[in-house]
Amino acid sequence: MHKNKPTYLKRRTKDEPNKKLIIWVSSIFAVLVVLMAALLIFNR
Repeated sequence: MHKNKPTYLKRRTKDEPNKKLIIWVSSIFAVLVVLMAALLIFNR
């Protein structure tokens, strides 16, 4: 079971690189938004 997981993940990344990129960009954007909100709250 452990041997099948890496190959499956590699196939997913090769077939859908755009999906992974969108997930990375959206997650980074979400983190930035949360940090900005936290800074605004703490500054007040």
